[in-house]
Amino acid sequence: MQQPLDSDVLVIGAGPAGLALAISLGQAGLSVIVLDSQARHALSAPKDDGREIALTHDSVALLKQLGIWPRLATHEIGVIREAQVHDGGHARALLDFNARGGRGGGTDADVLGWIVPNHALRRASFEVASALPSLRIVCDAQASQVRPLPTHAEVFFDALPSPTGECLRARLLVAADSRFSVTRRQLGIGADLHDFGRTMVVCRMHHAQPHREVAHECFGYERTLAVLPLPGDASSVVLTADAGAAAQLMALPADAFTALVQRQFHDRLGRMAMAGERHAYPLVATYAHRFRSMRSALVGDAAVGMHPVTAHGYNLGLQGVGTLAGLVLQAHRAGQDIGAASLLAAYEATHRRQTRLIYHGTNAVAKLYADNRAPLRLLRQLVLEGAQRFPPLKAAITRQLTGRRPFGDAALAAPTSPST
Repeated sequence: MQQPLDSDVLVIGAGPAGLALAISLGQAGLSVIVLDSQARHALSAPKDDGREIALTHDSVALLKQLGIWPRLATHEIGVIREAQVHDGGHARALLDFNARGGRGGGTDADVLGWIVPNHALRRASFEVASALPSLRIVCDAQASQVRPLPTHAEVFFDALPSPTGECLRARLLVAADSRFSVTRRQLGIGADLHDFGRTMVVCRMHHAQPHREVAHECFGYERTLAVLPLPGDASSVVLTADAGAAAQLMALPADAFTALVQRQFHDRLGRMAMAGERHAYPLVATYAHRFRSMRSALVGDAAVGMHPVTAHGYNLGLQGVGTLAGLVLQAHRAGQDIGAASLLAAYEATHRRQTRLIYHGTNAVAKLYADNRAPLRLLRQLVLEGAQRFPPLKAAITRQLTGRRPFGDAALAAPTSPST
């Protein structure tokens, strides 16, 4: 006799994308279990990892709908009203973007996007998920085997610290456990991994001059520097360099590191001072060969792990969450199978269409701006100056940055505002 199911949906991974999907389905009345290897205190009060998440209008709208946005504190929400792109030693911006073609009126219509700390977004997501009676979060649980079957999916896991070999069953299994997803591999789904051989060094800095809510991307010949506006007199600083140079940046004394940033940034914000620790993250992009298997789907970085240069990573993850949740809820309300192959095929086709162009385009941009050969330096300047002088292209890129139309329908995004 077949054993009863434990939930409608089982999500592996309690990161922002996995929790957003779980919340969306749980609020609609489906029973959801989220499985994660971290301890509850690590999920409820995640450590500050130095990373900031850039959010589009559509992403913020979804976070508001799910009740996550209101749980963020005012001091955790930064606004980006303008973005400027600099190349080489040019002090002036070769390319700039704003939401309305001019500096703002202070409304959301004048906002390119928002920026929030990664740990704050994780905390707020966990708070909402924990309050839902139809959603259960199983912590300290390491999945050891997944088994998709024609009628349901099974996940065997060990409850740490004492392995017990428990099993959970659900109509639909969703992998949301990072770009290096173990669940994806257990499902037999491969992925293209692109190691850029570069490392991102991130930290926050205070500065004497106001940032005026302008994000800067500076493509230097030794390293890339992004300076992203945070609330108050602070900015997120992101330096990207090859692995050896990044290790040297991490080893520099704080004052020497600050002086290096000020010099590359041409002292635009006056005197700067570090606020907190530096963190280093190797840059690896991933794209799954498939976004689905029997009774299973991939979301977030498990499906598409982006290079941060165009700031689309979490936004694409939320877009996939919205697509999958919409199809599942539609089937649920119609009394249909939420794990049907046709439903998962529709999700895969839509999410692949939404992500393929921007993924490969972002990788091309990252390669172009990491190559310091003279011909490519000239090409970069021509690309930026050409985009600046062609208003239709700038308008298309702005729509891409704000998220006011599907990603796949817009032109390739120019590099701006990286942090996740």
